[in-house]
Amino acid sequence: MRVTISKGGTLGSVPNKTLEELNSYLKSKVVIIGMGNRLRGDDGVGSILASRIKNKVGFDVFDVGISPENYLEKIIQAKPDTIVIIDAADFSGLPGEFKVLKAQDIKTCNFFATHNASISLTINYLQNNLKVDIMALLIQPKTIIFGEILSPEVTGAISRLEDWFYEASKDKECRM
Repeated sequence: MRVTISKGGTLGSVPNKTLEELNSYLKSKVVIIGMGNRLRGDDGVGSILASRIKNKVGFDVFDVGISPENYLEKIIQAKPDTIVIIDAADFSGLPGEFKVLKAQDIKTCNFFATHNASISLTINYLQNNLKVDIMALLIQPKTIIFGEILSPEVTGAISRLEDWFYEASKDKECRM
């Protein structure tokens, strides 16, 4: 997905600050949605991260691949207060860099990914059916060529984020 950010849209570009601010949204009932096409190298990052943290964190996690529309009713039935969508996005950062944006601050252009319409439609549908904060955790891909494996930079980001979600989940449990 090619992303442009509305004025003031970024919550932070330094990873620790970004994750610190994302953590402030992980309150009450949280649903995490991992999107991406695993057949297109780094584009699969959201799907891969979701599958790695599912059943290891205190959040409902859905690995929706390139078909989030197939999970919308399950997500709505979970009645979340916050939804975090994890996806690869070209925001002109360094490979493996990540940003957190509020859903309303994302504008997509149909350049590089196979699921641009899906993320926009997913956000709109969820906002129309739930009173919920929707955040996007976007990871800069290095390559999204069909058949490529994950780049080392994105593999490293997945490991850091997997550890972070696990710790954030433990912190959330301690606060409750």
